[in-house]
Amino acid sequence: MRRTILIGLLCMQACSIRKSAFNTIGSALSGVADEFARDEDPELVRGAVPFSLKVMETILREDPKNTAMLTGLAKGFSQFAYGFVMQEADEIEDKDKIAAKAARDRATKLFLRGRDFGLRYFELKHPTFAADLKADPKKAVMKATKADVPMLYWTAVGWAAALSTSRDFMMLPQIPQFEALLERALDLDETYEQGAIHGFYITYEMARLNAKSDKAANAKKHFDRAMELGGGKQAGPLVSYAESVLVPARKRAEFETMLKQALQIDSNAVPDSRLLNLIFQKRAKLLLSRAEKLFAPR
Repeated sequence: MRRTILIGLLCMQACSIRKSAFNTIGSALSGVADEFARDEDPELVRGAVPFSLKVMETILREDPKNTAMLTGLAKGFSQFAYGFVMQEADEIEDKDKIAAKAARDRATKLFLRGRDFGLRYFELKHPTFAADLKADPKKAVMKATKADVPMLYWTAVGWAAALSTSRDFMMLPQIPQFEALLERALDLDETYEQGAIHGFYITYEMARLNAKSDKAANAKKHFDRAMELGGGKQAGPLVSYAESVLVPARKRAEFETMLKQALQIDSNAVPDSRLLNLIFQKRAKLLLSRAEKLFAPR
């Protein structure tokens, strides 16, 4: 009997220690995305992110209701897919189309992985959220509050990006769902991450199906607001507008001017946006190097 009790106590202690260890690691990792965002070496971050995401997934298995982990994973997978995997696909497109397609396929899976963590977050608060979102998107998202804006945004971004990279027509009926998430996020807090939601809309407005108004005019409104909220210190809106609006409009001079403006932004001016600015500045250089191809006579 004594031996049985001792073994039981030891097991309880081991479980307690393990849980404490996971909680400690989880607390440290919950802010890892913010720490990465301040880094000045994108390649260093590129190598570190996958390991961090896997550790976070491990912690989530032990603690499936950990909203901090769900938030970090939804954001982390989408950021990694866009900032590194998609960027690589675009860089190698001209040299190796097969490898570029493989990278885009991988990005699609990563985007959907991030989206799924976002939906899990909402189902913790509202168990029927996914079903409700499918049945009546606009009504379902009204359950979300300002505290949910990060997850509204990153869930929608992962979802929309997956559709873009996969070109999977089977996903088209899902568009109203992520549009509702984006619209709710914008209504609740348009200032999130210095206007990131408006920044995303610059590209999304140009890709909308069956747009009911002038796509370019709508994109310009979001661009202006994103620049205002970011204090003119964010390269993202400039690069997104140049690529999504000025290329289709065949405005090469404005395209080059805007990308050069993005390159002149001091990446250290806003430490929390340092990495994002560096990633967008790298994309600006890529786009400038391809100007001849982008504006080739049709």
